[in-house]
Amino acid sequence: MENLERTNQKYFDILKERFKESRVYKPHQLIGLMLAEILKDQKHKSLYMKLAKTYDNDELLRLAKNLAERKDIDNKGAYFMKLLNNLKKL
Repeated sequence: MENLERTNQKYFDILKERFKESRVYKPHQLIGLMLAEILKDQKHKSLYMKLAKTYDNDELLRLAKNLAERKDIDNKGAYFMKLLNNLKKL
């Protein structure tokens, strides 16, 4: 019985490790994750994936990298969305 418990525990440990790994299947998912990492906004990574699906990826990355270099912006994710909204209106 102890052997079965150890085997179950090993299995659950393996599942926990696999859960931590990122599974990226499409290019827009990768771009979205990159945007979330650049802007330090992991909470909204699904939003960035959707944006990457809709907008030009190079333009999104360029805008995010530009914002990441600025030290005076506290909430880079919100500022990114504001600039993106302004670009969309043009």
